[in-house]
Amino acid sequence: MAKSSKIIIKGAREHNLNNVDLDIPREKFVVITGVSGSGKSSLAFDTLYAEGQRRYVESLSAYARQFLGRMEKPDVDQIDGLSPSISIDQKGVSKNPRSTVGTVTEIYDYFRLLFSRIGIPHCYNCGKLVEKQDVQKIVEDIFNYEKETRFMVLSPVIRHMKGQHLSVLEKIKSEGFSRVRVDGEIYELDDEINLEKNKWHNIEIVIDRLIINSNIDKNRISSSVETGLKYGNGVIFVDKINDEEIVYSELLACTDCNISLSELEPRSFSFNTPFGACTKCTGLGFSLEVDPNLIIRDPNLSINEKGMDIIEDARVVLSWQKNNFYSILEELNIDKNVPIKKINKSILNLLLYGVIDSEFPKKENLDDLEFLLRYFDGIIPSIEKRYLNSDSEKIKEEILKFMSESPCSNCKGDRLKPESLAVTVLGKNIMEATNLSIYECFKWIKKADVNKKLLSESEKKISEEIFKEINSRLSFLLEVGLGYISLDRMSATLSGGEGQRIRLATQIGAGLTGVMYVCDEPSIGLHPIDNEKLIKTLINLKEIGNTVIVVEHDEYVMKSADQIIDMGPGAGTYGGNVVAQGSPAEIMKNKNSLTGMYLSGKKEISVPKKRKKSNNYIEIKGASENNLKNIDVKIPLNNFVCVAGVSGSGKSTLINDILSKALLKKITKKSVKEGKYSEIKGIENVDKIIVIDQSPIGRTPRSNPATYTGLFTPIRELFAKMPEAMSRGYKAGRFSFNVKGGRCEDCSGAGYKEIEMQFLPDVTIPCEVCNGKRYNNDALEIKFKGESIADILNKTVEDSIEIFENIPIVKKKLETLNNVGLGYIKLGQPATTLSGGEAQRIKLATELSKRSTGNTFYILDEPTTGLSFEDCSKLLNVLHALVENGNSVVVIEHHLDMIKNSDWIIELGPEAGEKGGQIICEGTPEFVASTETATGKFLDELPNITRDKNSNGKLFKLKKIKANSQSKIKNDFLPDRPKNLKIKKRNYKLSRWRRRRASRVA
Repeated sequence: MAKSSKIIIKGAREHNLNNVDLDIPREKFVVITGVSGSGKSSLAFDTLYAEGQRRYVESLSAYARQFLGRMEKPDVDQIDGLSPSISIDQKGVSKNPRSTVGTVTEIYDYFRLLFSRIGIPHCYNCGKLVEKQDVQKIVEDIFNYEKETRFMVLSPVIRHMKGQHLSVLEKIKSEGFSRVRVDGEIYELDDEINLEKNKWHNIEIVIDRLIINSNIDKNRISSSVETGLKYGNGVIFVDKINDEEIVYSELLACTDCNISLSELEPRSFSFNTPFGACTKCTGLGFSLEVDPNLIIRDPNLSINEKGMDIIEDARVVLSWQKNNFYSILEELNIDKNVPIKKINKSILNLLLYGVIDSEFPKKENLDDLEFLLRYFDGIIPSIEKRYLNSDSEKIKEEILKFMSESPCSNCKGDRLKPESLAVTVLGKNIMEATNLSIYECFKWIKKADVNKKLLSESEKKISEEIFKEINSRLSFLLEVGLGYISLDRMSATLSGGEGQRIRLATQIGAGLTGVMYVCDEPSIGLHPIDNEKLIKTLINLKEIGNTVIVVEHDEYVMKSADQIIDMGPGAGTYGGNVVAQGSPAEIMKNKNSLTGMYLSGKKEISVPKKRKKSNNYIEIKGASENNLKNIDVKIPLNNFVCVAGVSGSGKSTLINDILSKALLKKITKKSVKEGKYSEIKGIENVDKIIVIDQSPIGRTPRSNPATYTGLFTPIRELFAKMPEAMSRGYKAGRFSFNVKGGRCEDCSGAGYKEIEMQFLPDVTIPCEVCNGKRYNNDALEIKFKGESIADILNKTVEDSIEIFENIPIVKKKLETLNNVGLGYIKLGQPATTLSGGEAQRIKLATELSKRSTGNTFYILDEPTTGLSFEDCSKLLNVLHALVENGNSVVVIEHHLDMIKNSDWIIELGPEAGEKGGQIICEGTPEFVASTETATGKFLDELPNITRDKNSNGKLFKLKKIKANSQSKIKNDFLPDRPKNLKIKKRNYKLSRWRRRRASRVA
């Protein structure tokens, strides 16, 4: 049967799709576009991808299916010509702190292989090259142990392997040995040893047990060592009883430091296994510690003025600890009305860490103080112990607000054991290599190709294929515009767009063909200058024999597609139809396509006739977080300001990590960890700060737009005032689906039930009692304008405006949601089904519906995510209205229509990562368009922007300076954390005694 050249869809009705019939060409680059809520994702992800994935899973055996994701059949009559599908969306970035760019792309796996094969080991203590040990040297070393040292000679046979290992144990016994050590415990081989099959195990043969004394036989030691080396493949462990365990190896050792190293293996460089991971931080590279900058809310305030109000927080500091704190203040005659920063540093050291240092003020009688200190650990150790010992997630969550990540004191954030970090290739250890940006790493690897003398002939042969794999993966990452990211960067810190492009690059490296890729706005977070690389990547995927379907709004991506499918004409119930389909040229000629009109220039987003000017600024000096290079920046107030620049230039660091945190800390008086800067001015001109990001508005399906915006409360109160409800004595709580009373108890107000199927997908069915309405019949009998509470939740925002026309408090919130382009979402739509862009606009609408006082500072990070040209126009109207009302709006954005509408542009660059982090240009869009900056070139191409060198603005000279050259303004009054401070779990009986004793003392 010939392979179909089309994907044929008939009767697609998923979500708001209106019985869509559609043919999509295979092995082409197809863009699905349209206004928000028009059905793009419903068609691409919920129909095409879902059905492709479901068919693949259903083709597997019942045994295999139980381990895979379970997928329901989408609501569609028929789909033909479908390929196995792969989704590349923005929600798949791992939040695991062990996941890095290197591990996600598998580049780190190849690095581990490279370092284990051609790495040059050094002694981690003295730095010398290590050498092999022979039997005689090992025997001499053991013979020179202190007298009466008791020890065992052990031969490792199983290292960190799963299984019961019955055959191994049987073989050891048959060789004449009587004992083994399994996972640290000694067993007689005559005993029954039952090991768990699915757990990792270590097994060593007990070769001999000896004591160093005058009767010791050197020949016996020699014989034991030789036997041990034989069975341990050149490695033995000498376990000094009740002391340290020493590794001896015939292979690698430093003779000067008496340090032996294990044979290099790929797992020696893995921070996810005990073999390579730092023993202190277990490979995380950091530890959580209470940050004194967070517990001292404001050093200019005194203790009585609550400058350290954490002391009064019973969830964090226990009452007996608080009593001790105040008793010590009294004992030392500390004035509680003095600003905290004026308290003696040594006394602060005592209060914070419970440590008396050498600079502590002399006191005639320290007896009472020393007695108190027996029961006072210091505020910071006390909080950290409470975090460690508490079983309450709420308490831990509260304490986490005052903690920050500090580099591990052992590995300094490098995650690995010192012996692994002492192995080098081309002069760098594995973590130094992964600390490089992808671009710098690519150049470093290329050095071996250019300079053949750097590697020996054998090293070249061994590493040739490994270098080839690393190079190809680095090249793919460079192609999608990610050259500024380092391989050791944690996946959790990546934006949705960055994570998606990494997975895109990984797929190219996989070289699959005959696959249908479904991507969700891969251009998010990309500056227009980087779009060309992304487009080449998508075309490359197509050209190797795949179908590439992209949900996208970017003009450049759409114009590069083979075909565009325009959904609409409106959103929600007004959308769900294919308005136009064809090549970009055909779409631009189609009068029914709103997208086509914008692409052809027949319709465009206008720019303001006049740019607003400002006399007030917020000025940040010495910004040096991440890659920012000690920059000074002025942000105009009462303006619409756009922060632009290439991806990775430092925009988010400047605005999200420094500006927003500094404003939050100063205005709200909350404990917030700020990015590095030396000074900030002009905050007195701002009354309130609102940061609107793209995080979800709720984590469960019970959260929805009505509950988040506060709409649901007045609606429930309205239903409770209906005559029928009042006659029955119903209160507003009767109309909540989260509490007993009016909700359906059969489904607990969820509206559906999940039926678990053993080897098939779980089936979600409407509740048979309430038919998916969430409420019982008593609650549903109460109606407003003929609509029950369940009917209201099922209405779209746009439809609800008419119903609540005469209820001002409800109507205002609904109109605000509609104004930000969310008229299509349903009031009861589960939060888990909303995109990041929709969540952000719901948050914006929530803030806009509140009473405005002016002088509010709004920060938005890429608010155009998921917005079509038409939606972008609506959003711009809202943002301009905010500025007209005396507020300030700062937007991090790449969208040219947003940038050209701003009053002031601040552009960072000139490039990404280490080559970025500087202000290269600032001014009006007209001024920036007259420059040759990355943003200026694209603005100059827009039809409604006229370049004007005489307009307000400034072009900056670039500094030759490294990032982080300027530290944050240091709180010199704060003592450093003691190096030997150890926080351990307490003996609970002792703790209770100490608490009682301390309370009596206090």
